[in-house]
Amino acid sequence: MKKKLLILVLLINISSFSQDSLNVNYGDLYDKKQYDQIINEYSQKTKEFSAKDLYFVGMAYYMKEDDNNCLKLMDLSILKDSINPDAFYIKGKTLSYLGRFKKSIEPFKKAIKLYPESSVFYSGLGDSYFNLKNLDESLKAYIKATEQKEVIDRPYTMIPQVYAAKNDSKNALKAFYVAKNKISKTGHSYITALYNIGLYELLNRNYDNAEIHLKELIKLKPDDFHSYAKLIQAYYGKKDYSKAKPLKEKLYEAYHKGILKDNLKNMFCFDQFDWNNKLIQVYEKFHQEKGKLYYKHLFYVVNEKGEIEDRIQTENSPISVEMGGPKYAIGMDKDGTHSTFAFINEDFNYEDLKGIVIKILEKKVNPTSSSTSIKSKKKKRRKKKNSG
Repeated sequence: MKKKLLILVLLINISSFSQDSLNVNYGDLYDKKQYDQIINEYSQKTKEFSAKDLYFVGMAYYMKEDDNNCLKLMDLSILKDSINPDAFYIKGKTLSYLGRFKKSIEPFKKAIKLYPESSVFYSGLGDSYFNLKNLDESLKAYIKATEQKEVIDRPYTMIPQVYAAKNDSKNALKAFYVAKNKISKTGHSYITALYNIGLYELLNRNYDNAEIHLKELIKLKPDDFHSYAKLIQAYYGKKDYSKAKPLKEKLYEAYHKGILKDNLKNMFCFDQFDWNNKLIQVYEKFHQEKGKLYYKHLFYVVNEKGEIEDRIQTENSPISVEMGGPKYAIGMDKDGTHSTFAFINEDFNYEDLKGIVIKILEKKVNPTSSSTSIKSKKKKRRKKKNSG
Protein backbone atom coordinates (compact mmCIF):
# COMPACT_ATOMS: atom_id res chain seq x y z
CA MET A 1 0.00 0.00 0.00
CA LYS A 2 1.83 3.10 -1.25
CA LYS A 3 1.00 6.49 0.21
CA LYS A 4 2.00 9.74 -1.48
CA LEU A 5 2.89 12.97 0.25
CA LEU A 6 0.96 14.65 -2.55
CA ILE A 7 -2.14 14.22 -0.43
CA LEU A 8 -0.90 17.04 1.80
CA VAL A 9 -1.29 19.47 -1.06
CA LEU A 10 -5.00 18.70 -0.98
CA LEU A 11 -5.48 20.01 2.57
CA ILE A 12 -8.29 22.52 2.50
CA ASN A 13 -9.61 23.84 5.78
CA ILE A 14 -6.66 23.58 8.16
CA SER A 15 -6.79 27.33 8.83
CA SER A 16 -10.40 27.03 9.97
CA PHE A 17 -9.63 24.69 12.91
CA SER A 18 -11.04 26.20 16.10
CA GLN A 19 -8.22 25.07 18.40
CA ASP A 20 -4.77 26.60 18.45
CA SER A 21 -1.92 24.46 17.20
CA LEU A 22 1.26 23.76 19.12
CA ASN A 23 2.97 25.62 16.25
CA VAL A 24 5.07 22.61 15.32
CA ASN A 25 6.74 23.21 11.94
CA TYR A 26 5.18 20.20 10.26
CA GLY A 27 5.93 21.54 6.78
CA ASP A 28 9.70 21.18 7.16
CA LEU A 29 9.37 17.75 8.73
CA TYR A 30 7.10 16.52 5.95
CA ASP A 31 9.33 18.01 3.26
CA LYS A 32 12.21 16.00 4.73
CA LYS A 33 9.96 12.93 5.14
CA GLN A 34 10.76 12.85 8.84
CA TYR A 35 7.65 10.84 9.70
CA ASP A 36 9.41 8.82 12.41
CA GLN A 37 10.54 12.03 14.11
CA ILE A 38 6.99 13.39 14.11
CA ILE A 39 5.69 10.14 15.61
CA ASN A 40 8.48 9.80 18.20
CA GLU A 41 8.32 13.41 19.38
CA TYR A 42 4.61 14.12 19.28
CA SER A 43 2.54 10.92 19.39
CA GLN A 44 2.61 10.82 23.20
CA LYS A 45 1.25 14.35 23.56
CA THR A 46 -2.15 13.79 21.99
CA LYS A 47 -4.11 14.96 25.04
CA GLU A 48 -2.75 18.49 24.72
CA PHE A 49 -2.87 18.58 20.95
CA SER A 50 -5.27 20.56 18.82
CA ALA A 51 -7.29 18.95 16.06
CA LYS A 52 -4.73 20.25 13.57
CA ASP A 53 -1.80 18.68 15.47
CA LEU A 54 -3.63 15.38 15.81
CA TYR A 55 -4.34 15.42 12.08
CA PHE A 56 -0.68 15.95 11.15
CA VAL A 57 0.57 13.24 13.51
CA GLY A 58 -2.07 10.97 12.02
CA MET A 59 -0.74 11.84 8.56
CA ALA A 60 2.73 10.74 9.68
CA TYR A 61 1.24 7.36 10.57
CA TYR A 62 -0.58 7.41 7.20
CA MET A 63 2.68 7.89 5.33
CA LYS A 64 4.28 5.10 7.39
CA GLU A 65 1.39 2.84 6.42
CA ASP A 66 0.43 2.32 10.06
CA ASP A 67 -3.30 2.24 9.38
CA ASN A 68 -4.56 1.48 12.86
CA ASN A 69 -2.71 4.38 14.51
CA CYS A 70 -3.64 6.69 11.63
CA LEU A 71 -7.30 5.81 12.16
CA LYS A 72 -6.99 6.44 15.90
CA LEU A 73 -5.46 9.92 15.36
CA MET A 74 -8.03 10.89 12.73
CA ASP A 75 -10.86 9.93 15.08
CA LEU A 76 -9.28 12.05 17.85
CA SER A 77 -8.89 14.99 15.46
CA ILE A 78 -12.51 14.72 14.32
CA LEU A 79 -13.66 14.45 17.95
CA LYS A 80 -11.97 17.77 18.78
CA ASP A 81 -13.09 19.53 15.62
CA SER A 82 -15.36 18.03 12.98
CA ILE A 83 -15.08 20.72 10.31
CA ASN A 84 -11.94 19.49 8.54
CA PRO A 85 -13.00 17.47 5.46
CA ASP A 86 -9.49 16.11 4.99
CA ALA A 87 -9.60 14.27 8.31
CA PHE A 88 -12.77 12.50 7.17
CA TYR A 89 -11.19 11.78 3.80
CA ILE A 90 -8.05 10.26 5.33
CA LYS A 91 -10.24 8.22 7.67
CA GLY A 92 -12.15 6.91 4.65
CA LYS A 93 -8.93 6.11 2.77
CA THR A 94 -7.46 4.33 5.79
CA LEU A 95 -10.58 2.22 6.26
CA SER A 96 -10.34 1.33 2.57
CA TYR A 97 -6.71 0.25 2.98
CA LEU A 98 -7.89 -1.98 5.82
CA GLY A 99 -10.47 -3.53 3.48
CA ARG A 100 -13.38 -2.00 5.41
CA PHE A 101 -15.00 -0.51 2.35
CA LYS A 102 -18.54 -0.35 3.69
CA LYS A 103 -17.32 1.56 6.77
CA SER A 104 -15.35 3.98 4.59
CA ILE A 105 -18.41 5.29 2.77
CA GLU A 106 -19.72 7.48 5.59
CA PRO A 107 -16.40 9.37 6.17
CA PHE A 108 -16.13 10.05 2.43
CA LYS A 109 -19.70 11.38 2.36
CA LYS A 110 -18.98 13.65 5.34
CA ALA A 111 -15.85 14.97 3.60
CA ILE A 112 -17.92 15.70 0.49
CA LYS A 113 -20.62 17.44 2.54
CA LEU A 114 -18.00 19.72 4.09
CA TYR A 115 -16.26 20.39 0.77
CA PRO A 116 -18.36 19.28 -2.24
CA GLU A 117 -15.93 20.76 -4.78
CA SER A 118 -13.27 18.06 -4.27
CA SER A 119 -12.63 15.62 -7.11
CA VAL A 120 -10.44 13.65 -4.70
CA PHE A 121 -13.27 13.04 -2.21
CA TYR A 122 -15.74 11.85 -4.85
CA SER A 123 -13.05 9.58 -6.31
CA GLY A 124 -12.41 8.01 -2.89
CA LEU A 125 -16.13 7.35 -2.53
CA GLY A 126 -16.19 5.82 -6.01
CA ASP A 127 -13.33 3.49 -5.05
CA SER A 128 -15.26 2.21 -2.03
CA TYR A 129 -18.37 1.49 -4.05
CA PHE A 130 -16.27 -0.14 -6.77
CA ASN A 131 -14.62 -2.49 -4.25
CA LEU A 132 -18.07 -3.34 -2.92
CA LYS A 133 -19.11 -4.15 -6.51
CA ASN A 134 -21.81 -1.47 -6.32
CA LEU A 135 -21.06 -0.39 -9.86
CA ASP A 136 -23.94 2.04 -10.34
CA GLU A 137 -23.07 4.12 -7.25
CA SER A 138 -19.39 3.86 -8.11
CA LEU A 139 -20.05 5.28 -11.58
CA LYS A 140 -22.10 8.14 -10.16
CA ALA A 141 -19.31 9.11 -7.77
CA TYR A 142 -16.58 8.96 -10.43
CA ILE A 143 -18.64 11.02 -12.88
CA LYS A 144 -19.27 13.57 -10.13
CA ALA A 145 -15.51 13.68 -9.53
CA THR A 146 -14.95 14.65 -13.18
CA GLU A 147 -17.44 17.51 -12.90
CA GLN A 148 -15.39 19.47 -10.38
CA LYS A 149 -13.24 22.48 -11.22
CA GLU A 150 -9.92 20.71 -10.63
CA VAL A 151 -10.06 17.03 -11.57
CA ILE A 152 -7.50 14.36 -10.70
CA ASP A 153 -6.68 11.51 -13.11
CA ARG A 154 -8.17 8.64 -11.13
CA PRO A 155 -11.89 9.01 -11.93
CA TYR A 156 -11.08 9.19 -15.65
CA THR A 157 -9.10 5.94 -15.35
CA MET A 158 -11.78 4.21 -13.27
CA ILE A 159 -14.92 5.09 -15.26
CA PRO A 160 -13.97 2.78 -18.18
CA GLN A 161 -13.13 0.04 -15.68
CA VAL A 162 -16.64 0.34 -14.21
CA TYR A 163 -18.17 0.01 -17.67
CA ALA A 164 -15.90 -2.98 -18.36
CA ALA A 165 -17.07 -4.61 -15.11
CA LYS A 166 -20.66 -4.01 -16.28
CA ASN A 167 -19.77 -5.77 -19.58
CA ASP A 168 -20.54 -2.54 -21.42
CA SER A 169 -17.66 -2.62 -23.91
CA LYS A 170 -19.08 0.19 -26.04
CA ASN A 171 -19.08 2.74 -23.20
CA ALA A 172 -15.83 1.34 -21.79
CA LEU A 173 -14.08 2.14 -25.09
CA LYS A 174 -15.60 5.63 -25.18
CA ALA A 175 -14.47 6.25 -21.60
CA PHE A 176 -10.92 5.06 -22.34
CA TYR A 177 -10.76 7.59 -25.19
CA VAL A 178 -11.90 10.32 -22.77
CA ALA A 179 -9.29 9.17 -20.23
CA LYS A 180 -6.57 9.28 -22.87
CA ASN A 181 -7.38 12.91 -23.67
CA LYS A 182 -7.77 14.04 -20.05
CA ILE A 183 -5.08 12.38 -17.94
CA SER A 184 -1.36 13.00 -17.69
CA LYS A 185 0.61 11.43 -20.52
CA THR A 186 3.55 10.62 -18.25
CA GLY A 187 1.89 8.14 -15.90
CA HIS A 188 1.06 4.44 -16.01
CA SER A 189 -2.65 5.24 -16.39
CA TYR A 190 -1.99 6.69 -19.84
CA ILE A 191 -0.29 3.43 -20.86
CA THR A 192 -3.31 1.52 -19.53
CA ALA A 193 -5.68 3.69 -21.56
CA LEU A 194 -3.67 3.16 -24.76
CA TYR A 195 -3.53 -0.61 -24.24
CA ASN A 196 -7.24 -0.94 -23.58
CA ILE A 197 -8.16 1.24 -26.56
CA GLY A 198 -5.91 -0.93 -28.71
CA LEU A 199 -7.47 -4.09 -27.27
CA TYR A 200 -11.09 -2.99 -27.70
CA GLU A 201 -10.47 -1.69 -31.22
CA LEU A 202 -8.78 -4.98 -32.06
CA LEU A 203 -11.79 -6.94 -30.78
CA ASN A 204 -14.05 -4.64 -32.83
CA ARG A 205 -11.89 -5.38 -35.89
CA ASN A 206 -11.01 -1.67 -36.17
CA TYR A 207 -7.42 -2.53 -36.98
CA ASP A 208 -6.29 0.96 -38.02
CA ASN A 209 -7.31 2.48 -34.68
CA ALA A 210 -5.78 -0.44 -32.81
CA GLU A 211 -2.52 0.06 -34.71
CA ILE A 212 -2.33 3.79 -33.91
CA HIS A 213 -2.72 3.33 -30.16
CA LEU A 214 -0.56 0.22 -29.79
CA LYS A 215 2.27 1.86 -31.77
CA GLU A 216 2.11 4.89 -29.48
CA LEU A 217 2.20 2.60 -26.44
CA ILE A 218 5.25 0.67 -27.67
CA LYS A 219 7.04 3.93 -28.40
CA LEU A 220 6.46 5.03 -24.80
CA LYS A 221 7.16 1.59 -23.33
CA PRO A 222 9.39 -0.50 -25.61
CA ASP A 223 9.40 -3.47 -23.24
CA ASP A 224 5.60 -3.95 -23.21
CA PHE A 225 5.70 -7.24 -25.10
CA HIS A 226 1.98 -7.95 -24.68
CA SER A 227 1.39 -4.88 -26.82
CA TYR A 228 3.74 -6.26 -29.47
CA ALA A 229 1.54 -9.37 -29.67
CA LYS A 230 -1.63 -7.26 -29.96
CA LEU A 231 -0.09 -5.09 -32.67
CA ILE A 232 0.90 -8.25 -34.58
CA GLN A 233 -2.77 -9.27 -34.48
CA ALA A 234 -3.76 -5.86 -35.85
CA TYR A 235 -1.38 -6.29 -38.78
CA TYR A 236 -2.65 -9.82 -39.44
CA GLY A 237 -6.19 -8.46 -39.36
CA LYS A 238 -5.15 -5.95 -42.03
CA LYS A 239 -3.27 -8.73 -43.90
CA ASP A 240 -0.19 -6.53 -43.64
CA TYR A 241 2.09 -9.44 -42.74
CA SER A 242 5.36 -7.69 -43.59
CA LYS A 243 4.85 -5.16 -40.77
CA ALA A 244 4.25 -7.99 -38.30
CA LYS A 245 7.56 -9.68 -39.09
CA PRO A 246 9.93 -7.31 -37.18
CA LEU A 247 7.55 -7.40 -34.20
CA LYS A 248 7.74 -11.19 -34.16
CA GLU A 249 11.52 -10.93 -34.24
CA LYS A 250 11.37 -8.67 -31.18
CA LEU A 251 9.32 -11.28 -29.33
CA TYR A 252 11.75 -14.07 -30.27
CA GLU A 253 14.66 -11.93 -29.11
CA ALA A 254 12.93 -11.37 -25.76
CA TYR A 255 12.14 -15.10 -25.53
CA HIS A 256 15.78 -16.09 -25.98
CA LYS A 257 16.75 -13.55 -23.30
CA GLY A 258 14.26 -15.19 -20.94
CA ILE A 259 12.37 -11.97 -20.19
CA LEU A 260 8.89 -12.92 -21.40
CA LYS A 261 6.33 -13.60 -18.68
CA ASP A 262 2.82 -14.91 -18.09
CA ASN A 263 0.98 -16.20 -21.16
CA LEU A 264 3.78 -14.97 -23.45
CA LYS A 265 6.37 -17.24 -21.88
CA ASN A 266 5.93 -20.09 -24.38
CA MET A 267 3.83 -18.73 -27.25
CA PHE A 268 1.90 -15.73 -28.53
CA CYS A 269 -1.41 -15.19 -30.32
CA PHE A 270 -0.83 -13.60 -33.73
CA ASP A 271 -4.27 -13.82 -35.34
CA GLN A 272 -7.97 -14.19 -34.53
CA PHE A 273 -10.78 -14.64 -37.02
CA ASP A 274 -14.38 -15.85 -37.09
CA TRP A 275 -15.53 -19.08 -38.67
CA ASN A 276 -19.00 -20.62 -38.54
CA ASN A 277 -20.03 -18.46 -35.55
CA LYS A 278 -16.91 -19.54 -33.70
CA LEU A 279 -13.63 -17.82 -32.92
CA ILE A 280 -10.36 -19.18 -34.26
CA GLN A 281 -7.35 -18.11 -32.19
CA VAL A 282 -3.98 -18.71 -33.81
CA TYR A 283 -0.82 -19.08 -31.71
CA GLU A 284 2.84 -19.50 -32.52
CA LYS A 285 5.15 -21.39 -30.17
CA PHE A 286 8.68 -20.15 -29.59
CA HIS A 287 10.43 -23.41 -28.75
CA GLN A 288 11.67 -25.68 -31.47
CA GLU A 289 14.17 -28.50 -31.15
CA LYS A 290 16.04 -29.63 -34.21
CA GLY A 291 15.40 -33.24 -35.17
CA LYS A 292 12.50 -33.69 -32.75
CA LEU A 293 8.75 -33.39 -33.13
CA TYR A 294 7.13 -30.15 -31.98
CA TYR A 295 3.98 -28.19 -32.73
CA LYS A 296 4.60 -24.70 -34.11
CA HIS A 297 1.37 -22.94 -35.20
CA LEU A 298 -1.81 -23.81 -33.35
CA PHE A 299 -5.36 -23.00 -34.51
CA TYR A 300 -7.80 -23.24 -31.58
CA VAL A 301 -11.53 -23.45 -32.32
CA VAL A 302 -13.38 -21.63 -29.50
CA ASN A 303 -17.15 -21.88 -29.16
CA GLU A 304 -19.59 -19.28 -27.79
CA LYS A 305 -19.04 -20.54 -24.24
CA GLY A 306 -15.31 -19.89 -24.53
CA GLU A 307 -14.53 -23.61 -24.68
CA ILE A 308 -11.89 -25.07 -27.01
CA GLU A 309 -13.61 -27.57 -29.31
CA ASP A 310 -10.82 -28.49 -31.70
CA ARG A 311 -7.20 -27.73 -32.50
CA ILE A 312 -5.33 -27.94 -35.76
CA GLN A 313 -1.58 -27.39 -35.82
CA THR A 314 1.55 -27.38 -37.91
CA GLU A 315 4.02 -30.06 -36.84
CA ASN A 316 7.63 -30.18 -37.85
CA SER A 317 8.39 -33.34 -39.79
CA PRO A 318 12.04 -34.43 -39.41
CA ILE A 319 11.48 -37.29 -41.87
CA SER A 320 10.06 -34.99 -44.55
CA VAL A 321 12.94 -32.54 -44.10
CA GLU A 322 15.48 -35.37 -44.27
CA MET A 323 13.98 -36.42 -47.58
CA GLY A 324 14.09 -32.86 -48.92
CA GLY A 325 10.37 -32.24 -48.45
CA PRO A 326 8.35 -29.52 -46.65
CA LYS A 327 9.17 -28.77 -43.02
CA TYR A 328 5.65 -28.84 -41.57
CA ALA A 329 2.81 -31.32 -41.59
CA ILE A 330 -0.69 -30.00 -40.86
CA GLY A 331 -2.27 -32.27 -38.28
CA MET A 332 -5.21 -32.57 -35.93
CA ASP A 333 -5.77 -34.44 -32.68
CA LYS A 334 -9.36 -35.48 -32.03
CA ASP A 335 -10.84 -38.20 -29.81
CA GLY A 336 -7.49 -39.91 -29.37
CA THR A 337 -6.77 -40.03 -33.10
CA HIS A 338 -4.04 -38.04 -34.78
CA SER A 339 -4.62 -37.17 -38.44
CA THR A 340 -2.29 -35.64 -41.01
CA PHE A 341 -3.89 -33.68 -43.85
CA ALA A 342 -1.15 -31.94 -45.82
CA PHE A 343 2.42 -30.59 -45.81
CA ILE A 344 3.59 -27.00 -46.09
CA ASN A 345 6.97 -25.28 -46.45
CA GLU A 346 8.58 -23.27 -43.64
CA ASP A 347 8.25 -20.02 -45.61
CA PHE A 348 4.54 -20.62 -46.25
CA ASN A 349 2.04 -17.96 -47.22
CA TYR A 350 -0.23 -17.51 -44.21
CA GLU A 351 -3.34 -17.22 -46.37
CA ASP A 352 -2.55 -20.66 -47.80
CA LEU A 353 -2.21 -22.21 -44.35
CA LYS A 354 -5.38 -20.50 -43.12
CA GLY A 355 -7.26 -21.75 -46.19
CA ILE A 356 -6.18 -25.36 -45.57
CA VAL A 357 -7.23 -25.14 -41.91
CA ILE A 358 -10.69 -23.85 -42.87
CA LYS A 359 -11.09 -26.67 -45.43
CA ILE A 360 -10.18 -29.20 -42.71
CA LEU A 361 -12.75 -27.69 -40.37
CA GLU A 362 -15.36 -27.79 -43.13
CA LYS A 363 -14.38 -31.42 -43.82
CA LYS A 364 -13.47 -30.61 -47.41
CA VAL A 365 -10.06 -32.27 -47.00
CA ASN A 366 -9.52 -35.92 -46.05
CA PRO A 367 -6.53 -36.96 -43.94
CA THR A 368 -3.63 -38.59 -45.77
CA SER A 369 -2.87 -40.69 -42.70
CA SER A 370 -4.14 -41.22 -39.16
CA SER A 371 -3.11 -43.13 -36.05
CA THR A 372 -4.72 -43.92 -32.71
CA SER A 373 -2.72 -43.93 -29.48
CA ILE A 374 -2.45 -47.17 -27.45
CA LYS A 375 -4.15 -45.47 -24.51
CA SER A 376 -7.07 -44.43 -26.70
CA LYS A 377 -7.35 -47.94 -28.17
CA LYS A 378 -7.57 -49.48 -24.70
CA LYS A 379 -10.19 -46.94 -23.69
CA LYS A 380 -12.29 -47.76 -26.78
CA ARG A 381 -11.98 -51.52 -26.08
CA ARG A 382 -13.13 -51.05 -22.47
CA LYS A 383 -16.07 -48.95 -23.66
CA LYS A 384 -17.06 -51.62 -26.23
CA LYS A 385 -16.74 -54.41 -23.65
CA ASN A 386 -18.88 -52.55 -21.10
CA SER A 387 -21.55 -51.78 -23.68
CA GLY A 388 -21.71 -55.47 -24.62
